[in-house]
Amino acid sequence: MKIPKIFTNLKIIILIFCLLLAVAAIHPTNKEGVAIRFVEKDSAAYVAGLESPAKNSQPLSHEVITSVNGNAIKTVSDYYDAISELEINRTIRLRTEKNSYTIKTLPEIEMEYTGNTITKTINETIGNETVEKTIEINETREIIVGTADIGITVYEAPQNNIRKGLDLQGGVRVLLTPEEKVEEDIIDQVVENLDQRLNAFGLSDVKIKKSSDLSGNQFILIEIAGLQKKEIESLIGTQGKFEAKINGTTVFSGGEDIAYVCRSSDCSGINPSQGCGQTSDGQHSCQFFFTVDLSSEAAEKQASVTKDLDVITSESGSEILSEKIEFYLDDQLVDSLNVGAGLKGRAETTIQITGGGIGSSRDEAVGVTLANMKRLQTILKTGSLPVKLKIVKADNLSPILGKEFLKTAVLTGLLAIIVVAGIVLIRYRSIKIALPMIITNISEVVLLLGIAAAFGTNLDLAAIAGIIIVVGTGVDHQIVIADELLRKETQHHSNWQAKMKNAFFIIMAAYFTTVVAMLPLMRAGAGILRGFAITTIIGVSIGVFITRPAYGVMLENWLKK
Repeated sequence: MKIPKIFTNLKIIILIFCLLLAVAAIHPTNKEGVAIRFVEKDSAAYVAGLESPAKNSQPLSHEVITSVNGNAIKTVSDYYDAISELEINRTIRLRTEKNSYTIKTLPEIEMEYTGNTITKTINETIGNETVEKTIEINETREIIVGTADIGITVYEAPQNNIRKGLDLQGGVRVLLTPEEKVEEDIIDQVVENLDQRLNAFGLSDVKIKKSSDLSGNQFILIEIAGLQKKEIESLIGTQGKFEAKINGTTVFSGGEDIAYVCRSSDCSGINPSQGCGQTSDGQHSCQFFFTVDLSSEAAEKQASVTKDLDVITSESGSEILSEKIEFYLDDQLVDSLNVGAGLKGRAETTIQITGGGIGSSRDEAVGVTLANMKRLQTILKTGSLPVKLKIVKADNLSPILGKEFLKTAVLTGLLAIIVVAGIVLIRYRSIKIALPMIITNISEVVLLLGIAAAFGTNLDLAAIAGIIIVVGTGVDHQIVIADELLRKETQHHSNWQAKMKNAFFIIMAAYFTTVVAMLPLMRAGAGILRGFAITTIIGVSIGVFITRPAYGVMLENWLKK
């Protein structure tokens, strides 16, 4: 079978090759189930072997849950319906497209203060002697309030490798700025530290990038999919400088001084010795605790600070050091604890951190306390930011609205192509001119989506606006080419090559004008319009160097026939 001459043209071959690469990058498929967005560290699912997707991984590489206890999972509602019916201490058989997991459900426990105090005898070592001490503590008891969440956050299984931006899948967008102007390397350190902090918090679908506006103001833009503003605002909006001081001297701080932070239930949670109770003003308060392991250097520093302190007797009769250990977060005192006399001059590497939270109800107090604990654990592990930040803007973006945006954008794009094709058909009264335009416009959209999939670029409303601009400028350029090729031959336009050359002279002038106009937009709006500018530049570049030359060949071939 003889291959049509048009398919032997180099410009058509390049277009077809690029389209094949784009489709391969997009990789359209038809998956059923729910994809894992992230797995909370130390949760039941994490212990069973499930992990969050690798950062910036392609959507189709995310593990997809297909069944829970033999029940098929097709939608997010199916998954949460199956999970909500689980009982305590039951085994979940969770199957994904890659593996199967056995997860044991755990009870959700709260500590309740009984209102009584109890006397407890403890052994305390002083020098080489062990002495019995009697202390009074608040009596608490454990209450099972339900089944603890297994720690998996899911979303609808992706059908291709195109990463949806927050506008389309929901989440939170936060714009930060340093309180004072700093060097560029400091901003780089802040971005790296925030990245570590968010990863330690159990988040994987995170975009962090530095930016600036036309006035030179410095910004950091953070986009986190599938999360709400209130859950993350305090984590990234504070410097997170943690210091433990004894007698005004810092004995250790968050970051390098911390070797290990406990997050498991056996060494962290609501403090069993204090639990929760009501304050004098009717509020509810709870106390948390968790243990940390200090580095050997920090432990030695603590020993050197405590060796010269006096030993005194507390109100409960126990022997303690004359100075308390005080915990400061962002230079604010958050808690202070007595130091047992046995720690005098001793390089102890394992210590206990405590803190609290207040709420209008008991449940609210427990939630606030555990959130405070988790935030402090993360800050201790990752360290403080090199500069204080302030939140310029924080937006919640609804996934429901995102679906409607995407649906509207697709319908608008299809309608625009149909209307343009109809107008061109009326204008030129020839399907031979309208059909290549439609093919070219669709090719440009596919190539843009392929590049976005290959390089992991988010498809958001700004990018969609850029695609619409590209299609619009493409139609303009194709009309220029059609008018030149249809123009009657004159002394200056005696052949197809001359006509194409003249058309592309006009097109290239418009191309460079568009690119120059888009460059300032990459910095305008603190980088939020960056996606629009980059999409437009890439799109018009694809058109000028790949699709529009191929369009000229198609039009020339069909007009000659």
